[in-house]
Amino acid sequence: MASEEDVDVELLDTLPGIGVEIARALVPTRRGGPDGQLPTRRVMITDLEQDAERFTAYSRVCGFTLRDSVPATWLHVLTFPLQVHLMAAPDFPLALAGLVHVSNEMRLHRPVDIGERLTLSSSAADLRAHRSGTQLDLLGEARVGDEVVWTGRSTYLARGKRPSGSPEDAGSLSAGAEAPADPQNPYEKAGEASKTATKIGEVPTALWRLPGGLGREYAGVSGDVNPIHLTPLTAKAFGFPRTIAHGMWTHARALAALEGRLPGAYEASVEFRKPVLLPSTVGFSFAREGEDLAFRVTSRDGSKVHLAGTVA
Repeated sequence: MASEEDVDVELLDTLPGIGVEIARALVPTRRGGPDGQLPTRRVMITDLEQDAERFTAYSRVCGFTLRDSVPATWLHVLTFPLQVHLMAAPDFPLALAGLVHVSNEMRLHRPVDIGERLTLSSSAADLRAHRSGTQLDLLGEARVGDEVVWTGRSTYLARGKRPSGSPEDAGSLSAGAEAPADPQNPYEKAGEASKTATKIGEVPTALWRLPGGLGREYAGVSGDVNPIHLTPLTAKAFGFPRTIAHGMWTHARALAALEGRLPGAYEASVEFRKPVLLPSTVGFSFAREGEDLAFRVTSRDGSKVHLAGTVA
């Protein structure tokens, strides 16, 4: 991320409410589309006290053992409202409702204690063409004092029109590869070549039974109240047959399954392949690749991959 000297800083007094920001994004606004410019400012909140009670509930919903040090995905949860605040702003070129979270990378630079106060920030970067439309990154950072303790990158896809004049228009865009037509598979063809190792067995080593209300449970501890996760009725309004699990819940649950194998500092990268419909049973498996761990969440028989990732 750029230094504070390079960008304007929008300093907030409190973390924004995601529901309020989603409602703000639904107000009709003329946006620049893929040919527009990303906002150059960084949204920031300082001296944030972490909510230990909320963290306890988050750990329970995601399957983490309760301990003083927090997982990398918890710091994403704290930073996510700043991302939504940026994406819901009138000067953001793409509509929030049309963005699909296709991949996530985060690095925990050192163990972070639940009692440490944080400075959180987020900015947008790298609006670019993709074979299925337009991609961009939302960058996050957590500091304790002047020390960077966590960094994250969430990549989003807006399906459809690509930016004009992009060098990718005539280069790496795959001929004939179009945005997915099936709303039940919004991640299809969205990711680049998989970074995940291929030595994981086809048959899952564990099965997770996910209840129909999991989306509401995770929304309650994360604040992410996107309607596709809350009720079958609101999910159907966006083209899904029933509610789907949050991608970041699936990411967190996978890290929780590897919790005993995670070092104090690590880098996790995931690709969101197919949404997980609720209720359902999914499979989990992992394999060690040198010093890294590769993992994936699949259908119960292993035939469909919902999430693929690595921990380094």
